[in-house]
Amino acid sequence: MFASLKNLSLLRKLVQLAAFVFLVYGSLIVGFYAADKVSGALPALSCAYDQQNADYCVLIPFQHQVDHRVGAALVAGESVIKALIPFLTTLGTFLVLFVLLNKAFCGWICPLGFFQEVTHMIGQKLGLARITSLDDRVVDRLRPVKWLMLGGLVFGLPLMTGLGLTGHAFGDAFCKVCPSRIMTTLATGDASQLYVDTSGPGYFVLSVTADFLFGLMIALGLVMRQPFCRICPMLALHAVFRKLGLVRLVKNASPRCDRCGLCASACPMDIREIHTEMENRDVTFPDCTLCGRCVEFCPDQDVLQIRYAGLKVFSASPQYFKKRKAAQGRWEAQTLGGVIRPADDKESSRGR
Repeated sequence: MFASLKNLSLLRKLVQLAAFVFLVYGSLIVGFYAADKVSGALPALSCAYDQQNADYCVLIPFQHQVDHRVGAALVAGESVIKALIPFLTTLGTFLVLFVLLNKAFCGWICPLGFFQEVTHMIGQKLGLARITSLDDRVVDRLRPVKWLMLGGLVFGLPLMTGLGLTGHAFGDAFCKVCPSRIMTTLATGDASQLYVDTSGPGYFVLSVTADFLFGLMIALGLVMRQPFCRICPMLALHAVFRKLGLVRLVKNASPRCDRCGLCASACPMDIREIHTEMENRDVTFPDCTLCGRCVEFCPDQDVLQIRYAGLKVFSASPQYFKKRKAAQGRWEAQTLGGVIRPADDKESSRGR
């Protein structure tokens, strides 16, 4: 379908930009009263704190339902099954949307993901020294964090709050530390979410953590790719249901794949298994965001493919690889102020 594309990444950036405008400023498009009717269970970090948004992410109702419904029912001795009905309804809505695009919600739709990519482009254009790939040991240590975020902040602390074991501040613990809350509100000119809350110890800790994470994400984003995405609980939630999605990253490892490693080098999430996996066709790994960069920078015909409902949408080819690599080299050779780096830059030669 997209075989003739000159640059899949450029198309993805345009889709991300359109999604960012719609999700952050959506009420200006669909009207304020219709804005929250688009979806209350989006598989991406669209924040309800943004008063101009078009919808909001599924992590928000999950936390409130676990706190106010499930936890409260357990304390009162009421039916937990009845309390779970709103939760399951939200989950069902999430799954209907998620099946359509799978983990591509991260790589193509999420406003925070787009913001991090723009931040990284700014760092590149400023000529900052970049961390092109994280050490394998660092990657291995970071990977469990997203599961801890999902289990602890999205489900664990809200449930404990509902049970009366923690203060009210922890009823929506992830929302209170989520960088998207600060980023999307600032994008609309609202600085009210960038603050330190001194109304209680819990609020103080969470607000300081939020400010720290937001600042750290920007600082790291200038020199490395997708810093917060690596620990995002939405990525973990996607990983749980990734086998249900219609979009898949597929690998035909034999006979052309020679483990050159260019696909793993291009991956913004440092998924080294893309080039070492030689048996499973479905290589939509838990950390994959289906951005498609690994397919773009694979030089072997049809070894890596993006498929939708089994149909090939975009496939690796040596012709596309040569054009894409040359375009990437020209892009990375230019920095602000007209400073041109050597054409044989190692990053360019690696297809980054």
